[in-house]
Amino acid sequence: MNTYDLAIIGGGPAGYAAAELAGKNGLKTVLFEKNNIGGVCLNEGCIPTKTLLHSAKVYQSAVEAAKYGVSCGAVAYDLPKIIARKNKIVRKLAAGICAGMNKAGVETVTGKAIVRTKGEGQKAKEIECNGQIYSAARLLLCTGSEPVIPPIPGLSETGFWTSREALETQEVPESLLVVGGGVIGVEFASFFNTLGSKVTVVEMADEILPDMDRELSALLRNELSKKGIAFHLNAGVVSVNGRQTVIENAGEKSVSEVSNILLSTGRKPVLTGFGLETLQPELFRNGVKVNEYMQTSCPGVYACGDITGFSLLAHTAVREAEVAVGHILGKNEKMSYKAVPAVVYTCPELAGAGKTEDAVRTEKIACTVKQLPMTYSGRFTVENEQANGVCKIIEGEDGTILGVHILGNPASEIITIAGMSIEKGMKAGDLKAVIFPHPAVGEIIRETL
Repeated sequence: MNTYDLAIIGGGPAGYAAAELAGKNGLKTVLFEKNNIGGVCLNEGCIPTKTLLHSAKVYQSAVEAAKYGVSCGAVAYDLPKIIARKNKIVRKLAAGICAGMNKAGVETVTGKAIVRTKGEGQKAKEIECNGQIYSAARLLLCTGSEPVIPPIPGLSETGFWTSREALETQEVPESLLVVGGGVIGVEFASFFNTLGSKVTVVEMADEILPDMDRELSALLRNELSKKGIAFHLNAGVVSVNGRQTVIENAGEKSVSEVSNILLSTGRKPVLTGFGLETLQPELFRNGVKVNEYMQTSCPGVYACGDITGFSLLAHTAVREAEVAVGHILGKNEKMSYKAVPAVVYTCPELAGAGKTEDAVRTEKIACTVKQLPMTYSGRFTVENEQANGVCKIIEGEDGTILGVHILGNPASEIITIAGMSIEKGMKAGDLKAVIFPHPAVGEIIRETL
């Protein structure tokens, strides 16, 4: 029997980050992955979508180049080449991940892993894969998530896209109905709209991006509407028949005809197919319950990433993996979700960290809300001709920074400043005393304080 210090099921961001860290620190580690290393993030999510969105941004920049005194002549895109570039980048990054794990001495097994024993107390956990039995003192579950498919009548007979199919298409649909106005849906809506699709987004809530700052989400929706994306809020798709979809809003139904339907109605933890019923850990909501060290209720069993159902973000999963492996190694760092950054990679970008304005109002936290147009940043004005944006900062009574939310490029890059400030409990005066480079878009944070 093959014996290890740590066995990991799932090779996404949580799994491969944990494996490499464990290997580097002397733990004999085996990682099982039934599909492709990198998980959803690398193969069907974060990296592929951002590759496509960057190509769309380059195309849009070329189309609008005259604003900056540059003439590009005829501008065109080649979707098959965009998809081919995306595939090349995924292969390159996957190879890098594998190289890192190999260097750390991690054994990688391709195949479906199934937990076979409960492992009472500190008894080793047994896992079967490809007909072989592996034994490990500790087990880390990183099985990820899968798309939620709503039971819309006629949908399964008609055919539809999830992000997987949308990332592989060789043709831009004439029209696209996006079901769900969360991050995934809005990003794909932005991409296909930029390439010429007539895009409609249907969202059941009264605003898109319900987990982001509400005011800035509405401003982003307005910006995307100007580009031609149609939004139906407080609405749902009630049936599909071929190219025809029926949308219901406030009891009224309307019929629209579309070329393709993209489902982006959220994701759910993968809890079946790997023997979770053998372990029988305590569940919470729709995921596996963990404590602040990422331990489940089963001794010696940890869980990280989307399987916990808490924060379905790759960067959260990586930090959770670091906390879990650190605990195995005898460290006692606790997982903190106080300043997890969230980003929507549209054009313009939207990013936030910490509490939203709605959250502090709901929790009745005394606070001050400050905000400035992004045009107060000279660098932003230079790089974003005729563009709008906002930086919003929420401070507690004592000046502690509770939340930062930014609409405008490149929000994804400068939100890290905010995340660090919130995580470390910095006050506005502390951050304002830091010298920011000039000109830099990040100065907007200092200016807003």
